[in-house]
Amino acid sequence: MRTLIEIHALQNFAPSNLNRDDTGAPKDAFFGGTRRARISSQCLKRAVRQYFGSLVEQGALGKADVASRTKRILDTLTEFLVGKGRAKEDAEQKARLALAAMELNVKEDGKSEYLLFLGQREIAGIAEIIHEKWDSIFASEVAPVEGKKSGKAKKQAASVADPELKKALDKVFNGGKALDVALFGRMLADMPQKNQNAACQVAHALSTHAVDREFDFYTAVDDLKPEDTAGADMMGTVEFNSACFYRYAVVDWAKLVENLQGDKELAEKGLRAFLEGFVVSEPTGKQNTFAAHNPPEFVAISVRHNTAPRNLANAFETALRAKKGESITLLSADRLVDKAKKLQTAYGGDGQTYVLNLVDAKIDNFGKAEESLDALLNKSLSLVRV
Repeated sequence: MRTLIEIHALQNFAPSNLNRDDTGAPKDAFFGGTRRARISSQCLKRAVRQYFGSLVEQGALGKADVASRTKRILDTLTEFLVGKGRAKEDAEQKARLALAAMELNVKEDGKSEYLLFLGQREIAGIAEIIHEKWDSIFASEVAPVEGKKSGKAKKQAASVADPELKKALDKVFNGGKALDVALFGRMLADMPQKNQNAACQVAHALSTHAVDREFDFYTAVDDLKPEDTAGADMMGTVEFNSACFYRYAVVDWAKLVENLQGDKELAEKGLRAFLEGFVVSEPTGKQNTFAAHNPPEFVAISVRHNTAPRNLANAFETALRAKKGESITLLSADRLVDKAKKLQTAYGGDGQTYVLNLVDAKIDNFGKAEESLDALLNKSLSLVRV
């Protein structure tokens, strides 16, 4: 039985610039014929991963339960090996050769060619293998052939490496039971067989209404300039907007368990951490300037079986327009509930929904209301255990 866990959230942010484009302006998109505010899925996932980091600091997640996205894998491996009593220079050389054996070359500046997304258990496992097979790793085994292109040189380096070393390293590249790798997936360009398909999909957040860009003109004054000198010493503009965002994500429970190597206990802990993080984490862009710390006021979690995912963004295909005295968040919630009911009537499907409803939207025949986020998560997770 396929089980999908879907989360829908409505979040009204005060004036802010949470996710910028290459010009420094808030990201946006055309949807339903009007310009909408947008927060990219990558930005939202980054916020959740940072929330995972805070859970590690609190002890709610183990350090080994998360991954690192880095080009500095050589430094990390070297540090581990030095801790095992190896000389730093030798450790760095052995780590380079071991990575080259897996076609993961490190450039002269000590960084890998691209960002690697590796679980902490994977990183520790690689370092342990290098330590154990120290004497079987020789520079001559993986020396690049003069004149060969990068791709061919990597394959040549891998082809002459110790087969036992390659076999051991191959086993350790398994995702490391890292929650963020299991949820969001990864791509290793030189090791496609070690790619991991994501158990979770996150949509770009879109405003439920049309938006216009606004500009904040600011000035700054030199505190130490002579008192008789008038005028500003710096000036500029910052673009911003204010919007009620519809946010959506879906998790495939079976895929999450598979990615975590069958560990259902860890999968449940990770699912709760993700759902909680999706609600309470927020992008950090320009927050020192705007402090737009506005939690979602309508959250619905649906646990559905043997059916297709349902992103409810089309509830807002026609941009909402609040009248004087009306709440744009409440209007959005009413529209979302109405769309969900219509889709359920048309397409059916087995499932149940729990709702955190701070705007008092009418949720009859849509879901059951819960008074707190903790209760919402507990009830939702109880459906996954069945």
